[in-house]
Amino acid sequence: MARITLERVGHRYGHAPYALEPFDMVLEDGRSYALLGPSGCGKTTMLNIISGVVRPSEGRILLDDRDVTVVPISGRNVAQVFQFPVIYQSKSVYENLAFPLRCRRWPIARIKARVAEIADLLDLSGRLGKPAWQLTVDEKQLISLGRGLVRDDVAALLMDEPLTVIDPQMKFQLRRKLKAVSQKARHTVIYVTHDQNEAMTFADEILVMSAGKVVQRGTPQELFERPRTTYVGYFIGSPSMNVFDAEIGAGGVMIGGTPIAPGGALPSGLPTSGLRVGIRPEYASLAQPEDSDTLAATVVGVQDHGSVRIVEVAIGTARARLKLGRDIAPPSAQARIRLRRDKLCLFVDDHLIAAGI
Repeated sequence: MARITLERVGHRYGHAPYALEPFDMVLEDGRSYALLGPSGCGKTTMLNIISGVVRPSEGRILLDDRDVTVVPISGRNVAQVFQFPVIYQSKSVYENLAFPLRCRRWPIARIKARVAEIADLLDLSGRLGKPAWQLTVDEKQLISLGRGLVRDDVAALLMDEPLTVIDPQMKFQLRRKLKAVSQKARHTVIYVTHDQNEAMTFADEILVMSAGKVVQRGTPQELFERPRTTYVGYFIGSPSMNVFDAEIGAGGVMIGGTPIAPGGALPSGLPTSGLRVGIRPEYASLAQPEDSDTLAATVVGVQDHGSVRIVEVAIGTARARLKLGRDIAPPSAQARIRLRRDKLCLFVDDHLIAAGI
């Protein structure tokens, strides 16, 4: 295992704009990280720079205190799992899992014990003698995962959307198992995904990326409660954060002429334009008609998600969503909405300036 340090690392492909803008970052030994963002945001480029598949245009990479910027992947002692299966089709499942250990001249008894352990983890024990070419695509990807996990001496385990081809019914269970084995082995794990559920259930910390930049780094709770930008608010959470245009009036922060937070709680010197308020659907609720400090809303639609209902409402020209428990009957037409003041996020030019106003 190793601490990974990136010092002013940036990368361009040819003369194109930066695929990854220069940045500094330290990934601590033994923790798991998720690189989260849409396609083309730079997360796979960052992973490949760390592994040695790509040499950065500028900056340097250190594993602990060793500069590995120009060291090829074979000299970095990392394991990498790709989006699609990379295995030896002609070899058996056992031979595929054992291959990285044989290359390092592990004793036969130790190889057998380690392969059996990883095969049991991935439910491959009954297939160890089968040729890899006879397996389904998701079973082949399990072998790829096993080849990444089988070594217990790697500096880091890097995974690039490894569950893309896995049967959806297996994903939750496999994420749990991957997290358990990485915590047990104390691997430094970097996991690339565009799926926020994968990121939030797997990683100790998430790095949210956009257009070649890390826009926020934090725990799942930090990203959910205090998104530094409206982009993170939209990207994290299901449904995403509600964001409203707002203004400052005599009653404090106002949405559509209705005060939602007193002026005394606000930072001084707020601009008169570019002000927005964000609230998670979990922190918006139905109120009674006689309640004060509520917003009038028109119900647009209701989605039944089984354990919860998502109620979409129109508040003037804005749209918002509420997440209601099944024991709460959604209104059919008009409603009053209360927003929890301690969960409000205030943004100026889409950047957070205050939370819990």
